[in-house]
Amino acid sequence: MYPEIMVIPMREELTRLGIEELKTSEEVDRALKVQPGTTMVIVNSICGCAAGRMRPAVRMALEKATHPDKAFTVFAGQDTEATERARSYFTGQPPSSPSIAILRDGKLVYMMPRRDIESREAPAIAADLKAALDKFCARPASV
Repeated sequence: MYPEIMVIPMREELTRLGIEELKTSEEVDRALKVQPGTTMVIVNSICGCAAGRMRPAVRMALEKATHPDKAFTVFAGQDTEATERARSYFTGQPPSSPSIAILRDGKLVYMMPRRDIESREAPAIAADLKAALDKFCARPASV
């Protein structure tokens, strides 16, 4: 684990966007319990691809995309129990950090693992995330 003072700016890069940070497994369970709607979960990381690509991409995507009903983040390598618990909701996916998941009604519908983040630039990641948010978080049209 890194000293907390080093990761505060990395945490705040997402919380400033209105994304709620979850630091314990209990907080994760309360936040991700099955309920109607969409939830985005970001597994944050201290690695360079999170700093230079993932976090800026999340900001860019949220500027123009349909927003999920709720958005949360856990920090891999810092809040270990919360991260492990969040990953348990990503059925069928291996652990990956950084990563971005979208759940609908408690079920995983989209996953962007590290391999889709680390070798691409933020605008390309943002475009894919925006497309996923628009697809999975759009409200059904009223009749």
